[in-house]
Amino acid sequence: MAAKKKRTPNVQNDSWVVIAAGSVIDEQRKDSEPTFVRLRNPATDAASLYMLSSGSDDGDLRLYEVKAFEEDFRSWFVGQKVHRDGRLLFVTPMDPLFLILPYLIKSGKEDKFQPAAQMVMDEEFPACSRLLSCTRSLSSMYHIADEKEVGSLKFHRYSQEKTMAWLKKKVEKTALVLRKKNISVGEGVKSSTYVRAKTESDSSEEDYLSYAHGLISDYIRKDMSGDLRQHLRLPEITSPKESEPPLKKRKLSDKPVEPGEDYTKFNSGDFARKPPKKMTAAQKSLAKVDKSGMKTMSSFFSPKVKAEKK
Repeated sequence: MAAKKKRTPNVQNDSWVVIAAGSVIDEQRKDSEPTFVRLRNPATDAASLYMLSSGSDDGDLRLYEVKAFEEDFRSWFVGQKVHRDGRLLFVTPMDPLFLILPYLIKSGKEDKFQPAAQMVMDEEFPACSRLLSCTRSLSSMYHIADEKEVGSLKFHRYSQEKTMAWLKKKVEKTALVLRKKNISVGEGVKSSTYVRAKTESDSSEEDYLSYAHGLISDYIRKDMSGDLRQHLRLPEITSPKESEPPLKKRKLSDKPVEPGEDYTKFNSGDFARKPPKKMTAAQKSLAKVDKSGMKTMSSFFSPKVKAEKK
């Protein structure tokens, strides 16, 4: 679908091509619309683009990760217009606890129970407070934090033990899905096109866990990824390239979209344009040639005008 955004008349690019589940739009409340927000990436600590969408049945928000498939020299035809931003955006559901976790770890250094709203605060990314309004965010905090109730109020404190157990379940569930879908992992993957050199039975449980660990590691810090590997009792990696899934070797969306500006409500500035590539030595020499008196290439293919008979 093409997600349109209102823009000023001077801006040419007024839409992006987005692939998303139909539920993102079908379940959307009539009085609101999906919103692009800048949030702190839990793995890189840099700005990344996410989307928040509210369901029609409740007031809770749903968090979606935004990734992009990008190639050089690509554009889109949308209606009767050509749009120079040729990226294809993928919008997929994401567990908000991954983005909440870094804030709990930071506040956990104080080793005291605090209200969730007091911990999930960020002057650089004020929209992070909306993560607490996502579906089941507060009710799921027990997966990564100790809880204490005082009257009608709840207080939380980061728990590394609970977090490791929660991440372990994520890895095990991911490995189970990989096995059910017969995805080649480990040494069975010989190319980025998913060509299988071994049968499913040749992949061990450790292969699937290691592969799933690599996928989950895209959403946590590097040091936590190492702790999780030890918690899973997986062998150390001899070469980083061996543990990366095939997706890493392709141009498909293996990286989050890192916005240069604040893209919200589809009404922000264009994505940053790439600087023009430098000309080669041959192109520079050709540009200096005096072309006066030369015919254009198209002139050799234009129809000849017949002379009128007298």
